[in-house]
Amino acid sequence: MGGVGGFDGGIESRSPRAAFAAKLTRLWEAAGNPTLQRVADTAEARMRAARAPESNRSALPQRISDWRSGRNVPSRYESFEPVLVTLVRLAEAASGPVPSTLSNRTAWRRLWKAAIAEPVRPTVTTTLRRDIGTLVGRDAEVRRIIEAAGPGRVVSIHTVDGMPGIGKTALITRAAHLLSDRFPDGRFFVELNTHTPGHSPTEPADVLATLLTDLGIAPGHIPDSLDARRDLWRDRVAAKRMLLVLDDARDHAQIEPLLPAAAGCLTLITSRRRLVALDNALPLSLDTLTPDNAADLFCLLAQRDPSGRDADAVGEIVRWCGFLPLAIVLLAGRVAHHPTWTLSGLAAEFATAQDRLGELDSGDRAVRAAFTTSYNNLRPDLQRLFRRLGLHPGPDFDEYAAAALDDIPLARARRALEALYTDHLVDETTPGRYRMHDLLREYAHDLAATDTPGDRADALDRLHSYYCDTAATADRYLRLVTQPTDPTAVRPPRAPIPSPRNLRDTAEALAWMRRERANFLAFIEHSSSHDQPSRAIELIDALSSLLFREGPWPQAGELHRRAIELARRIDDPFAEANACLGLGIIGHRTGDKHEAAEILERARRIYQRLGNRLGDANALLGLGLLHYRTGVYQDAADLLQQALTIYRELDDRVGQTASVTHLGAAHWRRGDFPGAVRLLNEALSLSLDPGNFHELYALTYLTLVLADSGDLPGAVDAAQRTLTLARAVGDRMIEAVALGISASARYRSGDRQAAIELGQEAIAMLHDAGDQIMEAEALNRFGAALAETGEHGKALALFTVGLQLARQVNSPLHEARALDGLARSRASLGDINTAITELRDAITIYQHIGSAETDSATVYLTTLQQALDNG
Repeated sequence: MGGVGGFDGGIESRSPRAAFAAKLTRLWEAAGNPTLQRVADTAEARMRAARAPESNRSALPQRISDWRSGRNVPSRYESFEPVLVTLVRLAEAASGPVPSTLSNRTAWRRLWKAAIAEPVRPTVTTTLRRDIGTLVGRDAEVRRIIEAAGPGRVVSIHTVDGMPGIGKTALITRAAHLLSDRFPDGRFFVELNTHTPGHSPTEPADVLATLLTDLGIAPGHIPDSLDARRDLWRDRVAAKRMLLVLDDARDHAQIEPLLPAAAGCLTLITSRRRLVALDNALPLSLDTLTPDNAADLFCLLAQRDPSGRDADAVGEIVRWCGFLPLAIVLLAGRVAHHPTWTLSGLAAEFATAQDRLGELDSGDRAVRAAFTTSYNNLRPDLQRLFRRLGLHPGPDFDEYAAAALDDIPLARARRALEALYTDHLVDETTPGRYRMHDLLREYAHDLAATDTPGDRADALDRLHSYYCDTAATADRYLRLVTQPTDPTAVRPPRAPIPSPRNLRDTAEALAWMRRERANFLAFIEHSSSHDQPSRAIELIDALSSLLFREGPWPQAGELHRRAIELARRIDDPFAEANACLGLGIIGHRTGDKHEAAEILERARRIYQRLGNRLGDANALLGLGLLHYRTGVYQDAADLLQQALTIYRELDDRVGQTASVTHLGAAHWRRGDFPGAVRLLNEALSLSLDPGNFHELYALTYLTLVLADSGDLPGAVDAAQRTLTLARAVGDRMIEAVALGISASARYRSGDRQAAIELGQEAIAMLHDAGDQIMEAEALNRFGAALAETGEHGKALALFTVGLQLARQVNSPLHEARALDGLARSRASLGDINTAITELRDAITIYQHIGSAETDSATVYLTTLQQALDNG
């Protein structure tokens, strides 16, 4: 006896719906198990060719999948017939004639009628995914959802967004299971398939058909239009308490029709996009795991309990995974299946892997596959920008850098970055600045390899132009000297950039250089490793003003040594001399005066050989600064005067300001306070831009002169001016120096508590900055203030540290001052013998460097010796 609709095969006991699904599955197998997408595309083309009005709804893969599984039945036979014809043709092509039991359309129509007429038994459906027991590090996020979804909730829609592989579905599934008891009328999990390989995003009309069927509505009674289905869905759940999970949503248009209107319902949504257009939703953006939680997840899934070296190795492994849950899950799974692997060996292998994404490959669950589905959903222009951002060698970027890389106007770059941010393909670290996750950056860089070498080179040329051109603008406010250039050199013009950046003052220049420091350093490494020595030299030169101003000095020295080596390699004497000048000036900060003097003399010889007067003056200035910093004030003044003469001949205002400023400082150190004040005021009048490097130094020295000449109120006022300007432009070094001067002046004036706080803050700032000479200066100055007020025990502690620092950086002046201070405090505490020894050492140094402090120290030594002789 035949089965329902003439379909035999021992399924008489099956319901018409089950028989329809079973017969369709059998035909599918006869057709060679084609993909859902292939069948849907072919059927849709057949519909268009037939131009049947009743067949204008597409046969989407999700709908066909529901028919084959028995979850749903076609609402119209006409929408099913193109799929039937497609499968029969495929079966004929695969194995010849198809049995009539599978191909007879009359039998199929009878079976369809029976299936669609079959009443659907109403059910309360729970279709939640299974909850995994390995959700780690998301307790706070789960708690936030649970608490916000409580009985007194205000919002009934919660979204969880994040980059591919961040663990959105696992989080929302855990929350849904914990909430399920509160929603007895149904708990539905809907896969929207926006990023599922091999699937098109599920249309809301198909989702609604499935949900309505789950609620017990016969397929024949489900309306055709999206609006009608939405209204029926909202009507049927209006009085219910239901939980709806929408996983992997595309956008607002896909979600909105699916949202229940009832207050008793709760909807949890995951998406790789920030669903900013979804009204009345509470968003939660997921970040990568913390290092500790990432390590815990790895050990749990790898079934390892590491200690010692292996524990350290786990930290390295999860760092190379970028703390991304999907990457950690895949790698830990491999480890669990390889018990002979050592974690330290895996860490070493992963650290040197040329293709980390390849190491994280596991079919459709591969990290690369997850990234690809997001990339494929981008517009072509956004795909291009994404690839070019992968070329950026630095850790972060802004709209200007993006515009340069992609050769687009600034406004377009801004909108494009916002679009990539919305899709979680870049993160916004601070307003207007973005970064890529390490694995996404590697993925984008791999994609960029599909572009032509010329396109990649042009993008990096524009980026180089942007950084160097903007640095040149910043250098107007930050430079110590005007950099000489080779008038005979023929250099190719820089690549034009679409959106130059304008820096309007010292504050903007300094802030920009600080923000981009890491990018400059990364670009220098990139240029060096890609055999682009001229580019590396230019980038080091562009960064030199900031490095001299703020350090770190060892890094600055290493970069300039590299520039010297590269310049020699390409036989560029101008570049070599400029790099020597930079290294010599940085030597002021490190205290290696012998190397600094030698390298500055070399720079001067090269400039003289090239006949470059500006370079010669710069080298003289550098040598003058070096002698000043080491306390040889007369030699410093002579060298600075020679430099000033040349700068005046060349009408170079920057050099004149620098020379006059430090000439004033040299007069101060030699005790000529009126001469120092005159020169420092002249320097302030020469300064071109408010808050520039030399104006700040001139104000600082003027403050010191006033303090040492006994004008404490004037020193406090001048320190406040300096402090205000330093803070306005963001110069923390000068800010710290001004704080130290103000502290010592206030202490002497009697405002001791405020002075102590300022002094401690100044010393801490200078210590953090790594300028040991200025830290020694502050320690000695504040120690002297304490000694003057009888706090000799505290003063001794400061002088002792100051002496250690001065000797470390080979600064004779600060060494002598520390010894002088120690001697005076020890004498006051009764240790005259030690005081005399230390004071003699101080006088020897004072005499050697020509310090004006020799006389007062000598007088005090006589007093101490008389006191010792008198018993």
